[in-house]
Amino acid sequence: MKKSYYLFNPGRLSRKDNTLKFKPIDENGNEGPAKYLPVAGIKNLYCFGSLDANSAMYNFLGKNQIPVHFFDFYEHYTGSFMPKDYLLSGKVIVEQVKCYTSGKMRMEVAQKIVEGAAINMLRNLKYYQSRERNLATHIEQIETYNQAKINASSISELMGWEGNIRQVYYCAFEEIIPGFEMGNRTKQPPFNEINALISFCNMMCYTLCLDQIYHTQLNPTISFLHEPGFRRYSLTLDISEIFKPILVDRLIFSLLNKKILSEKDFNRKLNSCLLNESGKKKVLKLWEERLDRSIKHRKLGRSVSYKHLVKLETYKLIKHIMKIEEYQPFKAWW
Repeated sequence: MKKSYYLFNPGRLSRKDNTLKFKPIDENGNEGPAKYLPVAGIKNLYCFGSLDANSAMYNFLGKNQIPVHFFDFYEHYTGSFMPKDYLLSGKVIVEQVKCYTSGKMRMEVAQKIVEGAAINMLRNLKYYQSRERNLATHIEQIETYNQAKINASSISELMGWEGNIRQVYYCAFEEIIPGFEMGNRTKQPPFNEINALISFCNMMCYTLCLDQIYHTQLNPTISFLHEPGFRRYSLTLDISEIFKPILVDRLIFSLLNKKILSEKDFNRKLNSCLLNESGKKKVLKLWEERLDRSIKHRKLGRSVSYKHLVKLETYKLIKHIMKIEEYQPFKAWW
């Protein structure tokens, strides 16, 4: 079974027969012992730190359909190497563009995305409200904003309502995670532990959505809620909005409430707070476990993994774009 591999300060990456060879480099620039990964078992690579590889290496990765996702020192996602599309469909792309260029059709999909995200946020808040957290005001406010967004007359106005919903939602984090301060949402760089975890896990959710879109006929640069732009996969931003409350936020609540992470898993410098290598490894271990966790799907009548839920969302978008079935966003029921 193929799986994701996370490379920390991977140094030089080279090919040795049907394996990938890399030598980790520590913070002092010293090379560690070589490590080998069998190509047949690699789904994708995540590189945290500098990677030295030539075009022949990337040709080899492309032929084996292995994407590589890159992150800088500050844990920012900087880009991906994606193999050549292998599921091309001109008809799907044409219909996807039509859906984007039609103001009415685009707004319909964008409204559904915000609705799905808001409902999943509310599911989290109502769960913790039942566990004696004081979240009634937050829940009421989000429900009000979620209803008000229906009257949005433009995408920018809808994005404003989405921003209001998320701001109220983030304000609830300090109630959900006692002992930790959320404060304002800060990204570049994060200011405290919660912000650091949100930034890091959001990037993992983003690359997960990109990976699932790659295995469909959708074009990842043509989106509906977020505005398509240069050099970004904006459709992944759309889909990740729906799944961040379920995949990212629930993971953060668990990591901090169960004290799986501690102060030694973060590096604090001036006005920044970042996960160190030990912290990243703990987060990524539980991230993979969460993605592999299965639930009984109500409509399909069988168990599917959290990761597969994301792929199912892309299939629903295709059906909507092709006018086969109206799109309904994923809404958690547990």
